[in-house]
Amino acid sequence: MVGIIVGSDTDLPNIRGTVEALQLFGIPYELEIASAHRLPDRVVEYARTAVARGLKVIVAGAGAAAHLPGVLAAHTPLPVIGVPMGGGALGGLDALLSMVQMPKGVPVATVALNGGFNGGILAAQIIGAGEPAVLEKVGAYKEALGRDVAAKSQRLQTLGIKGYLGADK
Repeated sequence: MVGIIVGSDTDLPNIRGTVEALQLFGIPYELEIASAHRLPDRVVEYARTAVARGLKVIVAGAGAAAHLPGVLAAHTPLPVIGVPMGGGALGGLDALLSMVQMPKGVPVATVALNGGFNGGILAAQIIGAGEPAVLEKVGAYKEALGRDVAAKSQRLQTLGIKGYLGADK
């Protein structure tokens, strides 16, 4: 249901979170490496055939010039989520700006630097808009996040800051 594509194998550690998030919700995915600059024909083919392969969303991780998500978005009607990869001369700012500054009519939804997990969560939310079972799982996940924060707050109230921080060491 979700296509995950990275421009380089060096992006795999940061995109692992996307896989983990999709696995939480039982969402099938495919994972590819294809560079917008080194394999441009393959990237275009991937985008153009995505719907026929049953994909609903594409998550694309790329660093530096980070053209991969934009090229994909230009060649598919599906939503594309960009995951900018940190590193390089500008620490990932170049990738982030490349993804958020897409031209009118060719959007790329962009998550945080190295935000592969959130890319997976956003993909699940998009799929959940049309799949009630996925929407229910995402809702339960978010409720669990809230319970975790509430438990931490209660622990802080009970222990105070010194006890809370000292207990974690």
